[in-house]
Amino acid sequence: METLNTTCVIAGGGPAGMMLGLILARNGVDVVVLEKHADFFRDFRGDTIHPSTIGVLGELGLGERFLGLPHTSVRALDVVVNGNRLHPIDFSRLAPPDDFLVLAPQWDFLNFLAEDGRRHPNFRLLMQTEATELIWEEDAVRGVVAHGPDGDLEIRARLTVSADGRASELRSQAGLRPRRFGVPIDVLWFRIPKPEDLPVHTLAYVGGGGMVVTIERHDYVQVGLIIPKGGYGELHAGGLDAFRRAVIGAAPHLREALETITDWDQVKLLSVQIDRLPRWYRRGFLAIGDAAHAMSPAFGVGVNYAVQDAVATANALTATLRELGPVAVSASAVASGLAAEVDSAEVDLRLLDGIQRRRMPAVAAMQRIQLAAHRTISRPEGVRLLPESMPAVLRAALAVATPGMQAVSSRLIGRGLRPESVSPELR
Repeated sequence: METLNTTCVIAGGGPAGMMLGLILARNGVDVVVLEKHADFFRDFRGDTIHPSTIGVLGELGLGERFLGLPHTSVRALDVVVNGNRLHPIDFSRLAPPDDFLVLAPQWDFLNFLAEDGRRHPNFRLLMQTEATELIWEEDAVRGVVAHGPDGDLEIRARLTVSADGRASELRSQAGLRPRRFGVPIDVLWFRIPKPEDLPVHTLAYVGGGGMVVTIERHDYVQVGLIIPKGGYGELHAGGLDAFRRAVIGAAPHLREALETITDWDQVKLLSVQIDRLPRWYRRGFLAIGDAAHAMSPAFGVGVNYAVQDAVATANALTATLRELGPVAVSASAVASGLAAEVDSAEVDLRLLDGIQRRRMPAVAAMQRIQLAAHRTISRPEGVRLLPESMPAVLRAALAVATPGMQAVSSRLIGRGLRPESVSPELR
């Protein structure tokens, strides 16, 4: 088996893994990122790049170039409840220049990070390569065994980062078990042509006993129908007509575009879950992003919390990893079983604990907010939050409350509960 030595190996080429790998490599740390797929194209991934992430890209000198990619800039998001259009989110209330949200396919975002990473000789991105097994020595993780196009590969590292998603096998092998929280919904994702008369950017439509999420792209709309947890089988049995009626009940203006959905293969089921690890680390091992805490699609914050994990990790560990340098284990030492004796320097556990302590409060608080949202507005059986015909007094009350609502929501959703900034010395 071929052996590859590095300083940090990152399993998973999603937002957390790619951002961490990029920042480390830009600052002289030897890093290997493993992505099990041949490309980043996976439909119906999180496509919202929030102001906090745009700010991080700006700090790295990448903001202007990223905004040169095809995207949609959004300063406000509306919600329609029982035919009443509300204006709860207005990012222009944030301090410029990062006072807007970007809608862009996640694969474009990840390709962008990969392209910049490849400019650095100490950044290695191995596609079609999946980390399958942790390497353990002296009760510490010393790297991973991975399977790639040319067979198995052993990658030895000072630190192994699990950024391989909510179904992470590595975190299980590390003995880390998530605490799971019951979520009453699933989501059916699909795409339809963009209607010519599409209303202003609207995050969600609630009405008719259901809820529909809409994400506008260049020439189509990505749509999510909220359904009861485990309710896909019953809806499927009712046929596509029942599916269309469920969507139209909340978003009647999509009726004509829904005629393009002619096969269930065009509809993808996302099983929604919220969980988090009570402990994110072991000796030589750290979990971040979805591997540490699976977020619900509510408010679209998953990508941005993953990026914030990556920034916090880079801020805390870059200097140490740079000082430790790549593992220096020879093939003969590995073959003789003396690898641990030859080179066993590792990251101090207190640093790994500090990352979890910094990120956990914000993650836990946002998950509580998401769970509360699922218990109210996004319940699939629908909530008559507002009457279909609003009295004048209620319209006036909402008008008065909206600025305060926008001030809170733009900060909560756009920046997050603990936004992370790249340390000046790492930019």
